[in-house]
Amino acid sequence: MKYKLPLLLLAFLALTLLGCSNATEKGDSTPLNEVERIISLSGAITETVYELGRGDQLIAVDVTSTYPAALPNAEKLGHTSSLKAEGLISLDPTVIIFEKGTLDQTLIGQLQSADIRMVGVEKVLSVEGAKQFIMDIAKALSIAEAQFLIDQIDRHLAEVSDLIPVPKVLFIYGRGAGSLMVAGEKTSLDEVIRLAGAQNAVSGFQDFKPLSNEVLIAANPDVVLLFESAKESLNGINGILDLPGMKETTAGQKQQILFMDGQLLSGFGPRLGQAVAQLNKLLQTNE
Repeated sequence: MKYKLPLLLLAFLALTLLGCSNATEKGDSTPLNEVERIISLSGAITETVYELGRGDQLIAVDVTSTYPAALPNAEKLGHTSSLKAEGLISLDPTVIIFEKGTLDQTLIGQLQSADIRMVGVEKVLSVEGAKQFIMDIAKALSIAEAQFLIDQIDRHLAEVSDLIPVPKVLFIYGRGAGSLMVAGEKTSLDEVIRLAGAQNAVSGFQDFKPLSNEVLIAANPDVVLLFESAKESLNGINGILDLPGMKETTAGQKQQILFMDGQLLSGFGPRLGQAVAQLNKLLQTNE
């Protein structure tokens, strides 16, 4: 009988050590049951997950996820409209995070039936909306500390200076001269232009509408703003200045054409303050 206690004790210690080794990854103190396999279906979600310190858990991201450029574990997916349940399920995610209104309800149901946690976050185009967006993603991933990203937005917004006179800015979206659109009200571009202290050169319509000679001349912007990606497709500043009606505008006559990174400018995620401050500084330079 005197040998039974030591043998039981040894067995208990062995099982304990085995359990400890199974609870963590190699060289990592994070319990496996707290490690997610995340699919992000929005550029703003992707950069938020990354800034919250979970970039290494992103296993796949959608086509709009351009920041950060390098996510070593993430497979590049297509647009949300082209995604199929089978392809997403095959990646074995534990959670898929998406912006509300961007996924078909049938697809959501199929993924939930495969025991995948689906998290829809609402994207509201405002400073408070961006802050809530961050907090919702942090909550979904059980991240307690996200206030530093809120503070980061506020620090950058504090850098914004008044623009006098207030410039009229026209945002043009396009990947070629034959398919150009201008951003109206209720768009991310409209809001970020306003936050930067400027005025949208067009109004009276929501979303986007085709750019025409008449629209451009009537808007008469002081500054034209485009994504960096448009520079090459439109043959640079000279190509933009050659657009019909451009040389009849203040922006065209003064050659006040600005380019900014598309995801930064329109993301409304943790880099919103940075985007607003950067645009404000560019507009000050053009004054």
